Amino acid sequence: MEKSVIRLLKAEEIECRAATVNEKGAVLLLYKDARVDQRILDETFGPFGWKRSHQCIDGSLYCTVEVYDSGKGEWVSKQDVGTTGFAEKEKSLASDSFKRACFNWGIGRELYSAPFIWIPASRAGIQKKGEKFFCSARFSVQSISYNREREIDGLFIADEKGQKVYELKAGSKAAGKGDEGRISDKEMGLLETELKRTGVGMGEVMERYHIHDPGDMTGELYGRIMSALAKTKSVA
Repeated sequence: MEKSVIRLLKAEEIECRAATVNEKGAVLLLYKDARVDQRILDETFGPFGWKRSHQCIDGSLYCTVEVYDSGKGEWVSKQDVGTTGFAEKEKSLASDSFKRACFNWGIGRELYSAPFIWIPASRAGIQKKGEKFFCSARFSVQSISYNREREIDGLFIADEKGQKVYELKAGSKAAGKGDEGRISDKEMGLLETELKRTGVGMGEVMERYHIHDPGDMTGELYGRIMSALAKTKSVA
């Protein structure tokens, strides 16, 4: 394995999913699918230069993605665990663990720098079925740009009619940097205030940044989250 740079995702390789929906609008998440991971692994390391395997550890399904280091004559591996989807549990776990392992290799890691994307109800096609709200509109990333730190600094999202629903103009201020220590109670209070202002839930933050407990949040991650929330409109 030579020093290979994992390329950044193209706009057409990024999909949008409505993660939080209420009567006022929807929060979109950006994600990649397993086919994108496979394609980039093939491009970067060659179709015979990587392999994947799955292991069940303590009842959880893990995926190991290995890349061949020709210089050392050995395989280098990175591993992660999957989470359950709503349907086809085994397939969902296998796919999710593979995608997470590929994140560890750097594929799509730039998606962690995306802002919180709020789509108001007038543009999201919000409908109610029973006690639940859902988003009937479909969205796609039309263009995306990155800064030197491989962070998203420009983003244009449109609906199925091609109408703009969200735009972050290129050259926007990069995500804030903080210290590496855990955040203080005061900082947690400020975060909760911003979440209330924007209508974004703590669970959404945890899913978006792959943290299992708010207490695990570092100063650097806190800065990124607060910077993203600052760009998000109030729900009021």
